[in-house]
Amino acid sequence: MQELALLAVAAVLIIVAVSYFAPKLGVAAPVLLVLVGMACSQLPGAPHVFVEPEWILTVVLPPILYSAAVNVPVVDFRRNFATIGSLSVLLVAVSAFGTGLLLWWLLPEIGFAAALALGAVISPPDAVAATSIGKKLGLPPRLVTILEGEGLVNDATALVLLRTAVVAITASVTFGRALGDFAFAVVVGVVIGAVVGIVSVWVRSRIQGQPVLTTAISYVVPFLAFIPAEEVHASGVLAVVVAGLITGHLSARKFAAHDRISERTNWRTIQLLLENGVFLLMGFELTSVVNDVAGDGLVRTLMIGLLVTLALILLRGAFVIPLIALLRHQQRRADAFADKFESFLDRFTARGPRPGDEKRYDRGVRALQRRQADVVFYASEGLSWRGGAVLAWSGMRGVVTLAAAQTLPTDLPHRPELILIAFTVAIVTLVVQGGSLPLVIRWLGIRGNDSEHERREYARLAGELMTATHNFLGNPELRRENGQEFDAELLARTRERTLAMSEGVEKMFVEQDPDSVLHQRRELQRMMMEAQQNALLEARAGGTYASHTLERAQTFVDSQSTRLF
Repeated sequence: MQELALLAVAAVLIIVAVSYFAPKLGVAAPVLLVLVGMACSQLPGAPHVFVEPEWILTVVLPPILYSAAVNVPVVDFRRNFATIGSLSVLLVAVSAFGTGLLLWWLLPEIGFAAALALGAVISPPDAVAATSIGKKLGLPPRLVTILEGEGLVNDATALVLLRTAVVAITASVTFGRALGDFAFAVVVGVVIGAVVGIVSVWVRSRIQGQPVLTTAISYVVPFLAFIPAEEVHASGVLAVVVAGLITGHLSARKFAAHDRISERTNWRTIQLLLENGVFLLMGFELTSVVNDVAGDGLVRTLMIGLLVTLALILLRGAFVIPLIALLRHQQRRADAFADKFESFLDRFTARGPRPGDEKRYDRGVRALQRRQADVVFYASEGLSWRGGAVLAWSGMRGVVTLAAAQTLPTDLPHRPELILIAFTVAIVTLVVQGGSLPLVIRWLGIRGNDSEHERREYARLAGELMTATHNFLGNPELRRENGQEFDAELLARTRERTLAMSEGVEKMFVEQDPDSVLHQRRELQRMMMEAQQNALLEARAGGTYASHTLERAQTFVDSQSTRLF
């Protein structure tokens, strides 16, 4: 037990160290962790570590998916749903059947069903390495969203295919039955995830002001979605993703600010440890996987793994070409339609509502505005062929490939070789594609959105928020919670401060001169908060204040610092 505890502590320290130094080295943390794990497994006296694959699929995978899903904007996911769906369903199926046929040709003795099972294992890419590199190097946000969405959903397709292929090893399975099982897994998984997401948000919204309790509930939400879905043979992965998307979307309306802050911090920590822990484990387990394959078969198995990896890369590249062509066609259509739609919306709003039809008119205006925003998004956020090249090269395998490979039936012929093939695909794609992806991005010269445009857009949104606040304060019907009026002098001073803030909000986000009054003011505010923190530390060291008083003061200082910066 002590040895396991020591290994866990060492793993956490390694993950933190690698995550800290990886950006400085310009390499994705998952790539380094695999290499570090391989190196650690070769140390004298290194223990044999084996984690049951069911633990990874049932205990590790749901929190990883949930922590990623809660941070994906539902609007962006909806706008890219067709692209994400094609990559997560069609490409996974094409990759599984394509590599399955190749494996069946190379290893005819295992049978097509077993070959398809391994094809399903190695078909879903893990977007962790790609998105971490992409965000650091400033890839277009739409490309990052597509990669994140693909990584969330493709595991469901792969695991359903794997389940069907494993059944087909011992019994006949018709195409109609397989399609029906897939439809059942998708529909029921989505329903269960939606129910869990909505109910959990409702429950947590009723106990606001107690972040410890709401955070405790959030820890079990992934399992509340995953386990029931799997018990009825639906897709637990989709259930978790849907629950996470709903939670992230409703949190802005239903949760208090400190609940959202604590949840983001907690789940990012969990995601860091679990996700990177699996990559470290992948490298560490490689030695034992290699040892399970006898002498002469080792080289042949590794060669097959490299051939399958090449096939996956070619299949993804061939799939992305028509996909990007369709997206560029969508962009041209949206660009041509944008002006017409704007003119129609202007005419619709100028006409105004009919008497007694105000609510339906408002709903119609909001729907048209959302549609207009979608059209503008498709017209301005298109993907170029260079972006398609990055998308094609972002096919690194990871968590699901590692765990699912070891769930293959124990009596399957050549099982050790099949597991080693899966590990070879995962490690080669991580090291080769993940290691070279930064070079590919720089070589292609891909850049994200214009930073000046983003600052001005942020300033415009902040200005709208300040205008809404000013209008609220100017409402003559404004009353306190007890129904009485606010103090007139207080309202007047507050309106003056709000007006001053709204006038300077654009400068706050656009001003770049480091010697400007605005930057000096922010620097002075930061130094003031540091002075308060130092005084608080001195008071804590003096021991003259009660601990609960110090804790309350620390909370106040932290909240002020968070609000300012």
